[in-house]
Amino acid sequence: MSAKQTGVTAETLASISTPDRVETRLGTLEFDDGAPSDATAALLYDNLDFMHGVEAFINSFPGASLAAMRRGFLGIGVEDNDVLAFPELMDSASLFLTANSDTLYFISFLDLTNGPMVVELPALGPPTGILGGVDDMWFGWVTDMGLPGPDRGAGGRYLIVGPGYDGPLPDAGYFVSHCRTTRAWWFGRAFKVDNDPAPAVEVIRNGLRIFGRRTAEIWSGSASSHDACLGSAECSAPRPSPRPVSCSSGRTSEPRWTRRFPIQEIMPWFSAWTQTSARFSRAVTSTSSRGSSSTLRRS
Repeated sequence: MSAKQTGVTAETLASISTPDRVETRLGTLEFDDGAPSDATAALLYDNLDFMHGVEAFINSFPGASLAAMRRGFLGIGVEDNDVLAFPELMDSASLFLTANSDTLYFISFLDLTNGPMVVELPALGPPTGILGGVDDMWFGWVTDMGLPGPDRGAGGRYLIVGPGYDGPLPDAGYFVSHCRTTRAWWFGRAFKVDNDPAPAVEVIRNGLRIFGRRTAEIWSGSASSHDACLGSAECSAPRPSPRPVSCSSGRTSEPRWTRRFPIQEIMPWFSAWTQTSARFSRAVTSTSSRGSSSTLRRS
C-alpha cells in the first residue's frame, strides 16, 4: 500500500512497517508484507520453546532447592517437625550458602498433610531477639516470626494451615497463616547477648514447641488448649513442660543440637541439590532439541 493511498508520508509508513529482513542474534528473519516466512516462524517458535524452558528452570529452582534441603535433613535423621539447631553457631564447615556465623540458627520442616501445625515461639526480647519466618516449598513467603512478625518478640503460637484444609480454626490466641504447599520450611535466628549465644540457646531449648493437629472442640474453645494432646485427637494428656516436640507422633523429644553437619553427612545433601538442579537443566536442553515448536504451530 502506497503512502498516497494511506494518507500518511512515506517516512511514517516506513517507520511502522515490518522490514523484509531483520538481522538478529537468532539469524536473519524474513517477512513478506509483515508475515514471517515458514523458516522464520519455525525459528521464532523454537526460540520461544527455549525461553519457556529457561523460565521453567528459573521458576523451579527455589522448589528444587528446598526439596533437596529436606532430603538432606531426612538423610541425617531430622524428620519433618523435628528441629535442627546450632547452639555453637555455624561456620564454613556447615555448608549453608547464605547462613552467618553470628546468630543461633534453628530450622525445621513442617508436615501439613494431616492438618494445621502450630509453632510456639518463646519470648526473647532485648537485648537479644528472634528473627524468623515461614516459607512454602517454593520459598514463597507465608509469615514472619519473632521481631519482624506479629508477636514482635513477645512470643506466640503460629498456626500454619496447609492447602485444602476446610476445618475449624481458632478465633483468637494464634497467629494464623495459610501455606500453599503440604510442607513448609521455617527458620529462626536468635541473637547473642554480650557475644554469648548461651542465653538464647536456653530460651529456645526450653521454650520452642511444635504442636500437632487440634480437634474441633479445642478450636471452638470448648476445651482448654493447655490440655490438648500434641498429636492424637483422642489424647487428653496434660501439657508437658515446654520443649521441642516431634509433632507427627505426638511424642516429645529433645532438639537436635549440633555445632555443624559432619562433612560426610552434608555432602549427600549438597549432591542431591546439584543433581536436582542438573535434571532441570537437562529438561530445558531436551525441550529445545526436540523441536516441540511443531506441536505449537499445529495448535
